[in-house]
Amino acid sequence: MTLGTGPLAGLRVLEFAGLGPAPFCGMLFSDLGADVVRIDRPNAGPYAAHETISRGRRSVALDLKQPAAIDVALRLADRADILIEGFRPGVMERLGLGPDVILGRKPDLVYGRMTGWGQTGAKAREPGHDINYIGLTGALHAIGPVDQPAIPLNLVGDFGGGALYLAFGTLAALIEARSTGKGQVVDCAMVDGAVSLMTMLFGRLGANDWHDRRMSNSIDGGSHFYNVYACADGLMIACGAIEPLFYTALLDLMGFDEAEFQPQRDQSRWPEWKARIAERFRTRTREEWLAILGTRETCCTPVLTMQEAVDHPDNAGRDMFRRIDGVLHAMPVPRFSGSPDVMPGTVTAKPGHHNAEALSDWGISTTEINELQEAGLLRR
Repeated sequence: MTLGTGPLAGLRVLEFAGLGPAPFCGMLFSDLGADVVRIDRPNAGPYAAHETISRGRRSVALDLKQPAAIDVALRLADRADILIEGFRPGVMERLGLGPDVILGRKPDLVYGRMTGWGQTGAKAREPGHDINYIGLTGALHAIGPVDQPAIPLNLVGDFGGGALYLAFGTLAALIEARSTGKGQVVDCAMVDGAVSLMTMLFGRLGANDWHDRRMSNSIDGGSHFYNVYACADGLMIACGAIEPLFYTALLDLMGFDEAEFQPQRDQSRWPEWKARIAERFRTRTREEWLAILGTRETCCTPVLTMQEAVDHPDNAGRDMFRRIDGVLHAMPVPRFSGSPDVMPGTVTAKPGHHNAEALSDWGISTTEINELQEAGLLRR
């Protein structure tokens, strides 16, 4: 994204460098045109070009152990619309950059806080990672084969339950702040987000419409019509033939008598039917099956590797991936009709690369910048 273009052009976001979901949220903002200035540590190592969630920001390297540097951070916050940080509870307060101080100076600022356990609660100050947060919320238990949960990368906690909710929450608070003049703190916890993502399933559990064990339900691998099957060449096909129309087409194209697979929702027959369908899939290669199943609507697709996904013509047609200066980027989303040419920014390799430029744009004078550099509070 070129600074000043896109649906978030004009928005100023101050990001305190961290790990995982907070940087991903900063990427989402910068992808859509926000001016995101990230405060890095002066002794931080360089960012690698492939660390694409760090793309699109300007970097200022401040030694926040020094009062003069804290003053600079406060002045940057004075010019920001949104602040995002991902430290454990209490860290920003100890630095003198907590919400009481900053909202006292700029009452209409939105202060976004990203943690695993939240700002309050028994575990608030404990360490953890994505696997711990989704483990405590039931999400991890619900995913995978019968004998052991499958680890869904760090998509459910860090990025789905964390970064996306932080972006959504801070933008919602910003809309209110612009109408009322009052900012607020957005407490975004990955445990909260993971539970929210499970809303439909908890609703069904409460209605006794969901079995609380893996591979016992229609969409968790328990059914024969919503599953993954291996073909003769070892490659996989994903089947999502939930609706009767697609279910009928799948059975017909695979050479089955549909009457033998009815009623579709008879869970007592699912293991038998899964075994029969799995055996049939093993008689042809993936491409042979895709050619057959592609003649009607069956909701069947290949299970692609990451590299296959990059090269697949359907994904290329959507311009989902692009190599920029030799680095593979997932393109910014969602798509906007008013900004059809949204492009991701590059990764700033050196923390502090934009010290003078970003500080000047955000209201710090050249004299002050030089003084900070001479005092060693800015990384040169």
